Amino acid sequence: MDLSSLRPAKGAVKNKKRVGRGQGSGNGTTAGKGNKGQQARSGYKRPIMEGGQIPVYRRLPKFGFTPHDRKPVNSVNLAQIEQWIQDGLIENELSILDLKVLLHASNADYFKILGNGELSSAIKITAHAFSKTAEEKIVAAGGEVIKAFRTLEEASKVRDLAFEDALLKPKAKLVKRVKKSAKP
Repeated sequence: MDLSSLRPAKGAVKNKKRVGRGQGSGNGTTAGKGNKGQQARSGYKRPIMEGGQIPVYRRLPKFGFTPHDRKPVNSVNLAQIEQWIQDGLIENELSILDLKVLLHASNADYFKILGNGELSSAIKITAHAFSKTAEEKIVAAGGEVIKAFRTLEEASKVRDLAFEDALLKPKAKLVKRVKKSAKP
């Protein structure tokens, strides 16, 4: 026995599949690629194959997720309000309309006052929300805090109240109706 007599095990080596070599080969005409279509053409490559698991582009949602109850809130620090007072943009009262104009906000926005900074003068502020520190600092400076419940857009749709009153009136709570079963 020598190196010239070595052979691979029986069935270990197969001939290469020669496609497109006539009908007798069993792989003629379409060369094992089926009939027509993009996958039968040269240059076709499947974009992403993840071995049978759902691919990334199908796992991710088509559009961004926005919660239905999300409220657009603009926040303002006391330092910014103090700057507006020094610039002469506001005097002794800051209303929702003033906030909308000064912040270039929309009518559907809510406004929250945050406590970063100090107030030197007494000012009456109307907003939808106040942080605890902001509320304490405004009252300590001799000012007044008024909580609004509706946006400008919502207040403009209230028919039976004046605009200023509609801003400050709380919204009615939704009550679920329970169907009563008709028992004899």
